[in-house]
Amino acid sequence: MKKYIYIITIGLLFFSCNKKNKIEREVEEIPISIKTHRFEQAFFDAKPEDLAKIKSQYPDFFPSQTPDNVWLEKMQNPQWRELYSEVEKKYKDFSTEQNDIIDLFKHIKYYFPTVITPQIYTAIGDMDYMNKTIYAHDKLIIALELYLGKEHKFYKNEFPEYLRNNFEQRQIMPDIVSSFAFGILPSPKEKDLLSLMINSGKELYLKDILLPDYKDYEKIGYSEKQIQFCQENESYMWEFFVSNKLLFSTDSKLPNRFINVAPFSKFYLEIDNETPGRVGQWIGWQIVRSYMENSNSTVQQLLKMNAKDIFELSKYKPKKNE
Repeated sequence: MKKYIYIITIGLLFFSCNKKNKIEREVEEIPISIKTHRFEQAFFDAKPEDLAKIKSQYPDFFPSQTPDNVWLEKMQNPQWRELYSEVEKKYKDFSTEQNDIIDLFKHIKYYFPTVITPQIYTAIGDMDYMNKTIYAHDKLIIALELYLGKEHKFYKNEFPEYLRNNFEQRQIMPDIVSSFAFGILPSPKEKDLLSLMINSGKELYLKDILLPDYKDYEKIGYSEKQIQFCQENESYMWEFFVSNKLLFSTDSKLPNRFINVAPFSKFYLEIDNETPGRVGQWIGWQIVRSYMENSNSTVQQLLKMNAKDIFELSKYKPKKNE
């Protein structure tokens, strides 16, 4: 009997690998051409008398209500120039990242053929960590000042550790997928915790299919230790949500406790400081994965489905605690 089960398991794994390899071969054949515009280089390498030319080349970066003297001061400001120098040390050559983005958009085109392939614009902004990448129709803007590495001197006194941990080059691609997901994921009509969890799970599932070479902890922006915590405590966390009747609650405090970016999740237990933030996102991800494994739905169908139907059809069962 054990031998029979082993053969079945190996057969399923072989089928799964073959299916994945077939997809990757088809993805590789998709023609994609992307141009990268280095706005920060054009701006900070320019002379003051070149400002009018830079504005004509990059009109979207210059709000009409902002007077020229603001841009001229920024162009010559020592702090801005130091930031530019640090960005140049790491990203003067952006070809590796451009190739990664091309590969990402090949995957996007495979699953979403009508999506417009954007042009890339790199820039240096005001360290707005909520908008590290912006994907808008035909433009993809990447704020390079937020990908210098978590230990960079510019971050230590400005950002808490749980935010700095994702200021790494490797996080650019997951952040782009999050920005892409924002544009195609319908906002959940229901505001209960389960709906928010599964909506986050849909976004993370997109990272599964669009970033097949990334590890789970990279997709969600955790450390390896944090993803291990979730895996080892999945059943405990699920039991907590169920026993406290939180899944269908619309309590306005729940997103900040379990969904939104935070240093840790708030179960209001002694263990809280050991938890990663956003554990509701992680569990929603497991529910969506379970649904896709147990259905014949396409990705497009998944994105349109409501949370209740996904949950009921997912056959989700948290892994038993060891």
